[in-house]
Amino acid sequence: MSQDGWRKSSRSQGENGNCVELRVTPWRKSSRSQGTANSDCVEARSAGTGFQVRDSKLGDDSPIFDLKTADFTALLQRADR
Repeated sequence: MSQDGWRKSSRSQGENGNCVELRVTPWRKSSRSQGTANSDCVEARSAGTGFQVRDSKLGDDSPIFDLKTADFTALLQRADR
């Protein structure tokens, strides 16, 4: 299942498939990873009170790491974006 767009609970299957859906923020990849021979990098998206990061080459199979905003900011500074 794609991580972008709207997601519905797996419990909403069956006769009464109506339930609340959750909007999921799309993944974003650094503009520096475009157009190069090795364009795999870390993807990020906002999530609640922080951010999530994953490995772009693994896509939906990648583990997702939840970071607080301060930790994500420190990661960007350390990586010297």
